[in-house]
Amino acid sequence: MSLNDFSRRDFVKLSLASAFGVSYSGWLPKIASAAEAAKEVGGAKHKSFILLWMTGGPTQTDTFDLKVGHANGGPSKAIETAVSGIQISEHLPGVAKQMKDLAIIRSLTTAEGDHDRATRLMLTGHRPGQEAVNYPSLGSLFAKELGDESNDLPHYISVSPFRFGDAGGPGFLGPNYAPLVVSGDSSDPEARANLSIENLKAPAGVTKESMEKRFEISKFLQNEFASRAKGPSTKAHKANFDRAMRMIETNAKGAFKLDEEPAVLRDKYGRSQFGQGCLLARRLVERGVAFVEVALNGWDTHADNFNQVKRLSEMLDPAWSTLMEDLRERGMLDSTLIVWMGEFGRTPKINGTTGRDHFPVAWSTVLGGGGIKGGQVIGNTGDAGTEVKDRPVKIADFYATMCAGIGVSPDNENLSPEGRPIPLVDRGGKVIEELAAVPEKKKA
Repeated sequence: MSLNDFSRRDFVKLSLASAFGVSYSGWLPKIASAAEAAKEVGGAKHKSFILLWMTGGPTQTDTFDLKVGHANGGPSKAIETAVSGIQISEHLPGVAKQMKDLAIIRSLTTAEGDHDRATRLMLTGHRPGQEAVNYPSLGSLFAKELGDESNDLPHYISVSPFRFGDAGGPGFLGPNYAPLVVSGDSSDPEARANLSIENLKAPAGVTKESMEKRFEISKFLQNEFASRAKGPSTKAHKANFDRAMRMIETNAKGAFKLDEEPAVLRDKYGRSQFGQGCLLARRLVERGVAFVEVALNGWDTHADNFNQVKRLSEMLDPAWSTLMEDLRERGMLDSTLIVWMGEFGRTPKINGTTGRDHFPVAWSTVLGGGGIKGGQVIGNTGDAGTEVKDRPVKIADFYATMCAGIGVSPDNENLSPEGRPIPLVDRGGKVIEELAAVPEKKKA
């Protein structure tokens, strides 16, 4: 059976049935099998990117670059990982078991210590105010590179209840590459429990026939207006309208039904919003979504750093490690790049309130899956962790390596509204060759 065996009418009926409370669980295995078969045509899988965004700036000294025995180290102990010689925090035992598929960059060095500016830097690859260009976010860039236009789900979905600044937008790429934000903040208990999208169900008392007529009228009015009033705002409105309609009319919203997953698996990810967000990320990339961001807030640990990091790690560790195991078991880890990062690191020196402050000078990020060669550590920050002693990695190098890790050439370009070619990676960025091979540039 292939996807061609399901007509559009079948999918519409399926979706409308769901909207009116009719179960279609028997169809799901058929659709999943057909989708999997379609992905494998020609031996190539679709590629996806999952960003684990640690809002507030995670402390490298208590996660992936411990300084045991030094005054800057604090109480956190180091444990061995699946790769001999690589140690990480005792609070990340599950992640430690995944180290063969992970690479730690301990020598990232940036120049922004303000939350908003640093977030913009890390999510666009460009320092704020550097140029008069509205740069696209990381998610929008990769949504454009990896997204499948035939997919009924958006290319870029953010499970992000909170972020400093508004740096997650599409910039000059336009509304087709803007994120659909799933916050989990909902008045609908079912939507909240499943990290779902509100307003996909028909209102109470509205029949299927009535909804179909409303859809037809809405489409007619939207298309009529767009044909007469041309311009950026109209284009943006139509793009958002079309995306919403496609989600309503197709089976796309089934991706958000986390209650379809075994309870034991949901427990393994962790019943936190972050844990369930990572499970949702797997379901989304499984359905062809190009870029998914899952955020974990609370890393701005100016005070009581060690207790807070332990609490955050108890949510991070099961979710991240289970995500990797889940993707591996489904044959998807080699086609899904996972990146763990925040806007900066935190000071090695412990302050007077047992906290750590903002520190962009020498900090850590982690990459895994995709085309990343795991089981490695790049860079060294010495015994104290106060500076990069070996292999400094700039933001452009980091971006180039992420591109290569998912099979995208860093030299690929987008055109700004003024017709200026802008490469995905700021000029001068070099791929860390130990971690990923450089793919060929996309032909124009």
